[in-house]
Amino acid sequence: MLSILGHPQRQADGWTRREMLQAAGAGLMGLLLPKTLQAEQTPRRKGARAKSVIFMFLFGGPSQLETFDMKPNAIAEIRGPFVPTPCRTPGLAICEHLPRLAQVSDKYTVVRTMTHSYNDHSGAGHYLQTGKRWHIPIGGGFNATSRDWPAIGSVVEYLGQRRQLPGEARTGNLSAHYAVVPSRLGHLEAQGQYIRPGEYAGWLGQTYNPLTTRAMNKRDGNDNPFWRFCSDDELDFQIEGLAFPPELRLDRVNARQSLLHQFETQRAGMFENQRTRDHDRFQQRAVALATSDATRRALDIRQEPTRLRDFYGRGLFGQATLMARRLIAAGVRFVTIHYDCCDGYSWDSHVHSNDVRNHLLPTFDQALAALLVDLDDRGLLDETLVVALGEMGRTPRGTPQWGRNHWSTLFPAVLAGGGIRRGTVFGASDRDAAYPIDRPVSPEDLAATIYHALGIDPHLQLPDATGRPTTIVEGGSPVVDLFG
Repeated sequence: MLSILGHPQRQADGWTRREMLQAAGAGLMGLLLPKTLQAEQTPRRKGARAKSVIFMFLFGGPSQLETFDMKPNAIAEIRGPFVPTPCRTPGLAICEHLPRLAQVSDKYTVVRTMTHSYNDHSGAGHYLQTGKRWHIPIGGGFNATSRDWPAIGSVVEYLGQRRQLPGEARTGNLSAHYAVVPSRLGHLEAQGQYIRPGEYAGWLGQTYNPLTTRAMNKRDGNDNPFWRFCSDDELDFQIEGLAFPPELRLDRVNARQSLLHQFETQRAGMFENQRTRDHDRFQQRAVALATSDATRRALDIRQEPTRLRDFYGRGLFGQATLMARRLIAAGVRFVTIHYDCCDGYSWDSHVHSNDVRNHLLPTFDQALAALLVDLDDRGLLDETLVVALGEMGRTPRGTPQWGRNHWSTLFPAVLAGGGIRRGTVFGASDRDAAYPIDRPVSPEDLAATIYHALGIDPHLQLPDATGRPTTIVEGGSPVVDLFG
């Protein structure tokens, strides 16, 4: 049996057309890949401030009014059920349920003026992870497509495979440059039916998709492992779709590669015009990663001391954040941490604020504060850019139980390390936390800022699916005032 995205499938002679199409849609077999050409010789910026990036993505849209842009003097229908707590940053009104982040606020900057007009989860998720508005209109789809813009991490992977990344990576021998933990976005939501856009390589070619782990499954439909204690038996970070058991010998790995060759032969009749050289490169890279001792060591969270694991939090989000730090230390240049929507709501808190108070804010608070302290203690924060945000904010006016609806025109982001100023706030919102009134920051600007920190020119051109040189950021500029 071959595991495709973790699901056992029949061998090649027993594949159905539907199964093959599902595998193609998931991106494992390299179907519908664009041509891979050399990057245009566009000069890259020198003097990278960051060696690596940890991108913490809080899917669903945390409320600005319950996190980093509270309005305690607003009218009762807007200000919300929580109050600010003292912190180390002048002018920052941070929520009482973020006490750890309040105590380390001198390590990061809060951007209060993230803004865009794509008021939808999937499309906004694509926008924030790529710096490009999704080509599908609002409400027109939920899943990734081959026409999507490449994730920032996929551009990093592309340049890394060509040895064109500025600066030197940290000591480590893990051969991936871009990783996603604890699983692809959508894996733990609605039986995994959504393959949310934004984290993939899109038209750049699926060879540059991330190394994606699959840490665990839900116990049942009501389970949310991001919130609860997760045992070591449950936490088993493996490469999604290529999780080989320890006893698997190389001859059996080769047999599985032969099976993939059978799959290639059979699918040729279905997709004769879509054959590309990317498939072989993707297959070789995936198998090499899955059988690498370096990969096994990096993905073994049990190697971390008990005290440190407790510090990050024993839920899935805390342990995934610790795993991100491990992967960065192993040489990965860009790691995305997904806080997935397991129960249909999570950060998408339309109905009430109970889960925000009891689970979401505490787990986020513990994990991000621990990451900043851990990186700083190891001397790694100055060279690691940390970005934490959702894809949108919430409406200023709440429901009777303090749920809030979608609101993409204003939401906050936390940035730290990689040359970012410490202990400051950037930009200002109006009195109701509805719109920016000073220094708005678009997803294009954020993408350009991340590339700038890595020493990558945001005007770099890469070949699209037709071979046409395409600028990786269109219409955005680095927010250079964020840097010290």
